[in-house]
Amino acid sequence: MSPTSPEHTKVKQQNQTHSNGQDETPAALQHYPVIYSQVVQWGEMDALNHLNNVVYYRYAESARIHYLQALDLFESGAMLLAHSSCQYLRPVTYPDTLLIGLRCQRLGTTSMIIEYSYYSQQQQEVVAEAEAVIVRLDNNSEHKLPWTAKERSRLLALEAQFDHTPEH
Repeated sequence: MSPTSPEHTKVKQQNQTHSNGQDETPAALQHYPVIYSQVVQWGEMDALNHLNNVVYYRYAESARIHYLQALDLFESGAMLLAHSSCQYLRPVTYPDTLLIGLRCQRLGTTSMIIEYSYYSQQQQEVVAEAEAVIVRLDNNSEHKLPWTAKERSRLLALEAQFDHTPEH
């Protein structure tokens, strides 16, 4: 499965459950409207057999693209990554699958801060937390472009479904 395949991401539906009747979303990710599933690959390990720190940023990039696509925020304009950071809480080893919860932490006029929570299915806990600042630019990537009222409304409505309200 490629990182850009639709099987990797789901926009959660409220009260989504497994066939056994239990909620399929870990409690740590309940307030994240988009969950990106990422299988850890053997070749992504470092010399200590831990997931290499750079890989977390690759995973965040793929997850971020799906979050923005789920909100149809690529309709016009370009997105620029202005800042990113990651705090590693526990080492991840192969084999594992990470569920990466994404939500908007802060929605500005021309930017947003996206918050990530990396949940290890093997360890059954959050193993890393990250954030990224995205700036919206015009198609020539020369000037900042404000979010439209429709885009803001769509984003806020999605976040509200999961009891989360971004700062603004």
